[in-house]
Amino acid sequence: MGSRVHDPIEERHVGQRHLDRLIMLSDGVFAIAITLSAIEIKPREGAGLSLWDAWSHSLLVYFLSFLLIGVTWANHRRLVAHLRDIDAIGTAINMLLLSLVALLPVVIRFSFEDPSSQEAFVVYALAIAATFLCMLAFWVYTAFIAHLAPDVDRVQAREWLVQMVLAPLTLLAAAMYEVQWRSAAAVMTVVGVALLLSRRWLVRRGRVPASDGEA
Repeated sequence: MGSRVHDPIEERHVGQRHLDRLIMLSDGVFAIAITLSAIEIKPREGAGLSLWDAWSHSLLVYFLSFLLIGVTWANHRRLVAHLRDIDAIGTAINMLLLSLVALLPVVIRFSFEDPSSQEAFVVYALAIAATFLCMLAFWVYTAFIAHLAPDVDRVQAREWLVQMVLAPLTLLAAAMYEVQWRSAAAVMTVVGVALLLSRRWLVRRGRVPASDGEA
């Protein structure tokens, strides 16, 4: 076994090790975020509360946190599964994303303390939008700038890009509508519809084989 120590480490092996460590750290943060959500499951205190009244709020917050963190993890898993390597900038963007993921349970709990509050909804929408925008930045950098996902077809890469834009755009439009910025909300809604139509076009284009004259 000692003879393997003398074999040189190739650059691609170093990159793969960096990517593996990043994925392990990311999965750990996602798991901790879900665990923190579960720890916060506590019954409401008060005389005359039924079992449903005591537990429903905490369980709703937990399952919503689980759903949002799970959706974020599934999207993150899809992206990193197609990377061949990771660099310092990609790592920094991923760390920022993980910091936002870790805050999701806190944000959701704050938002559901008073669901009718305008401030609570705006905080919720902005937090989720920021999380998905960070994931969007991660994919833009790794796939289109650093070219760390060369095996992903360009049409497919753009389709995933549009998918990730739609979520934060919708939430930002809702937040702007809530704070009476109706014109900005309307503009974002129009942009969202245009992106949705472009995504359908990209899907259809991806299913049609390119002609001989197409680049």
